[in-house]
Amino acid sequence: MVVRDGEHPGSPLEVLMLRRNARASFVGGAHVFPGGAVDPADGGEDALALCTGSDADASARLGVGRGGLAFWVAAVRECFEEAGILLAVPAAGGELAVDGETAARLATRRRSINAGEGSFAELCRAEDLRVPVDRLHYVAHWVTPEGMPRRFDTRFFVAAAPAGQVPAHDAAETVADVWVRPADALARHRNGEMELILPTIRALESLGRHATTAAALDAAALVRDVPRLIPRLVHDGTGPRLLVEGDDGYERYDGGAGYDGDDEVLTSPAGTPEAAAVAARMASLRANVAGDRPEPGRGRW
Repeated sequence: MVVRDGEHPGSPLEVLMLRRNARASFVGGAHVFPGGAVDPADGGEDALALCTGSDADASARLGVGRGGLAFWVAAVRECFEEAGILLAVPAAGGELAVDGETAARLATRRRSINAGEGSFAELCRAEDLRVPVDRLHYVAHWVTPEGMPRRFDTRFFVAAAPAGQVPAHDAAETVADVWVRPADALARHRNGEMELILPTIRALESLGRHATTAAALDAAALVRDVPRLIPRLVHDGTGPRLLVEGDDGYERYDGGAGYDGDDEVLTSPAGTPEAAAVAARMASLRANVAGDRPEPGRGRW
């Protein structure tokens, strides 16, 4: 998640969102944050040598044995590929100055990378840039509900938008970009004007608690225990609902035969017609979700 303060003095925090291509196989037409899959190259020696932190520290932060730095590399790379925002910084220190000549050069390199004709590591070496691990704060971990046709294990990071850079969607996976206040995005979602999925909704709710970029990043830096959230898709008298740990009714279904409630839990083996129906129901969900309830000690950002 890339955030900035509003363009006018005193304006609230805004977050960059991209609209996915309607033909996309996953959440087509939805508004999302820049991001994507961790590529093998993100964990390669060339890429890791460009990071300002250690893999041991990054892995401990994510709760994995090794390879944690690859997630930070992927976050910076995907943001550049999808949104044209480069979060990397000069190796000599300071901020990346993007004037007309530099902007044109970076745009050319971005097109080459998206065409598979270059790599992000090559870009960083050519421009003498580094991946600033300390500037991207890890704040959330979501896993797609069981039974979905496609499942994702996704880490969320938050970072400040670099000064002087203008986002530009890639016109392939994404078809529009917008700076929006979290509260406005949620209101547009409730009005049926902006499609959002549950992790995005929760992230916007969290961001909306902070008036400025500095406040959001200060809070994010204090987060230590990031829970792994796996929603459960339940259909009861109120209609289909996505529940996460802490929501009323979540513990009534444990994913196995021990469920003793009256709700219909929408889980089916991947690849079946029933799973496709589950996916359609999930995509149709709007704002009928419970409020954010972080557990004590997990931090609020």
